[in-house]
Amino acid sequence: MINAAIIGLGWWGRNIVQCVQGKSTKIRFVHGVSKEIDAALPLAEAHDFTLTDDLEQALADRRVEAVVLATPHSLHADQIVRVAAAGKPVFCEKPLALKRTDAERAVAAVKKAGVAIGVGQNKRFWPSMVELRRVVASGALGRIMHIEGHYSNENSARHFSAWRDSPAESPGGGMTGTGIHLVDAFVGIGGPVAEVKAQVVSFRTGRDPRDAASVMFRFANGLSGYFGLVRASPIYWRVHVFGDEGSIEALGETEVIVRTRGGKSERREFPKADSILAEMDAFADAVDGRAPYPITPVEMVNTIAAFEAIIQSMGTGMSVSINK
Repeated sequence: MINAAIIGLGWWGRNIVQCVQGKSTKIRFVHGVSKEIDAALPLAEAHDFTLTDDLEQALADRRVEAVVLATPHSLHADQIVRVAAAGKPVFCEKPLALKRTDAERAVAAVKKAGVAIGVGQNKRFWPSMVELRRVVASGALGRIMHIEGHYSNENSARHFSAWRDSPAESPGGGMTGTGIHLVDAFVGIGGPVAEVKAQVVSFRTGRDPRDAASVMFRFANGLSGYFGLVRASPIYWRVHVFGDEGSIEALGETEVIVRTRGGKSERREFPKADSILAEMDAFADAVDGRAPYPITPVEMVNTIAAFEAIIQSMGTGMSVSINK
């Protein structure tokens, strides 16, 4: 059992605690850090962990063997470096960073320290996406040529924090909330992205934002792709991979449709799984050396490289190339 500290106990940090504590057989929280001690105290008491207000206090806690970051986006890279320098494995909520150089700096720090790193892309652990990647890897679809997707949800209104409305912290409309999951999915399937062209259209800002974004992709291996997202629209997830022998479409958490030549289609349903618990258990396995974390450091950097290019393209209206 890995004893961990969780840094940041806002909406998502609380969600992680509630999904993990007393449910995982591989990891538990013994220390929490929050700038809002009074608000976080009931959670700490209910889940039996120490509560302080500074990362350094968690790093100094001899019980703490790993650290989970659920903090504002702009803090991630520096905090990863601090945790790695203390010799502790680190799991960071998405996005790993807002700039490629910061992602590279974070990954270099954990590599130098020889510790594991995980990133909170929990949609990777949805049964539908596990099956989609399995089918793609099997070769059953033939040569992969194109990927498309969409992800919308209502969380921007239901779980609002002031920092999430800041263009510096959350650029690109819903890109840091929903779009980053699609970028990760695309990179995990198609590899490094070579070029993007993106747009975001805002209908309302503030506590309950309304905006829509769309992104076109060209991958380094020649694949094409595109995705869209609508912030505040009811939840909808789709990733569809097309090959010259067939296609597979993931719909939501548990459903896929496989289409093959001759107009044949097969719908597959899978039991729902707790994707947050799954990603935290996968991180614990990486810390213990049982298995590498399913998202590689190279993929983590490639995802942020594509994300940064998307934000740049949204600002200029021009295509943006991504250098290797």
